[in-house]
Amino acid sequence: MEEPICPIDSSCQTQISALLSPPSTLQLQEYYNTLLSARHCSSITVKQDANFGKGVFAAMDFSDGDLVLRDQMLVGSQHSFNKIDCFVCSFCFRFIGSIELQIGRRLYLQGLRDSESHGCDVGSSSSLSKNFHEMDSSSEDEDQGTHQCGSGSSKDKIPLPEGVVESLMNGQLNLPFSKEFSLPPVVPCLGGCGEAYYCSTSCAEADWESSHSLLCTGERSDPAHREALLKFNKHANETNDIFILAAKAISSTILRYRKLKANCHEGKMKYDTSGDSNSYNASLLLEAWRPISMGHKRRWWDCVALPDDIDSSDEDSFRMQIKELAFKSLQLLKKAIFDKECEPLFSLDIYGHIIGMFEQNNLDLVVASPVEDYFLYIDDLKNPDKDRDGQATIIAVRPIRKGEEITISYVDEDLPFEERQASLADYGFRCRCPKCIEEEP
Repeated sequence: MEEPICPIDSSCQTQISALLSPPSTLQLQEYYNTLLSARHCSSITVKQDANFGKGVFAAMDFSDGDLVLRDQMLVGSQHSFNKIDCFVCSFCFRFIGSIELQIGRRLYLQGLRDSESHGCDVGSSSSLSKNFHEMDSSSEDEDQGTHQCGSGSSKDKIPLPEGVVESLMNGQLNLPFSKEFSLPPVVPCLGGCGEAYYCSTSCAEADWESSHSLLCTGERSDPAHREALLKFNKHANETNDIFILAAKAISSTILRYRKLKANCHEGKMKYDTSGDSNSYNASLLLEAWRPISMGHKRRWWDCVALPDDIDSSDEDSFRMQIKELAFKSLQLLKKAIFDKECEPLFSLDIYGHIIGMFEQNNLDLVVASPVEDYFLYIDDLKNPDKDRDGQATIIAVRPIRKGEEITISYVDEDLPFEERQASLADYGFRCRCPKCIEEEP
């Protein structure tokens, strides 16, 4: 297998090196101090350790159960396999619509998935996700067949009366006590893509301004741009949806760059313009890239752990396949959103570092399901600390002293020692926490 070659890696080598240069301790400290100040968060601080990298430390004493941090994530995306089960805001990931819509939509899309697995031609999920919000009472007159609920084989599922699923999604059927579990109304994407929906206009606008305006496949998009994005999304959904996160990171950097440049031209901010235009643009791009520069470490194909089913003798081939997969994704993304002034962002080296950052720093956030609440009638429904959106929330599970490092567990702490260490291989370190030191053979 030939190694993929990206021309931008050589043509923009100087700019790429500048983007991938690790921030100094002073730059890192200044960035996080400014960030925490903007968040009005004085309870924690970020420090750099020569051996272990960046760490979060308590700036005050915390008791068991105290809220340590709640903050919006830098880049987030709903897993593609989760989209059938949960209808959430594409920006803050709060459940939206109604209990009836959540249940009806899930039954509807699960039915389509089951039909597809049996070879039935039911159309694309993207068109369906758009169309089910446009259903009206006339939908009941169409021959929709009988829907089934439950899991397992089709013979175990309980048939639902015709029209029930559509009535749930249309708001024509109200479930008992569902008003006790109210959800924000559905706000469509500003570009009309039929893929992104929101809990509010503010979330729709925030997502549009941060990244979605470049990644929207709606009718407002240029046809060639839209077609290229659809191919990119299809490839990501079929291979690894980590590419969606990488696309958002690049898009957000491009849009930050454009905003910085516009502000400079309008005199809203000062920037050194004494050099040539290329140097000026490179300086702005470096500033726009700064949030990403605080997190990236190694390229994806260098840091990803070797799967258990891959023999060590095939490691080089495996890593080359990973690199080729990333190159294919990058080429599709470049056709969709390429910006000449931000050309270094479309190098394979940069793309690999962005994906590697998510590979080593990703966290799966679990948002409390109001549908589960509805069915279980859990007692802590009104607990203010219960997550209803996709903000990263850290709660102390034991007392934390001022000056002590605040840590989270990357893996299930109840696993045996060797399994925990194996699970941490993707993160590139061997854990030396008190539990692991005590249990190490």
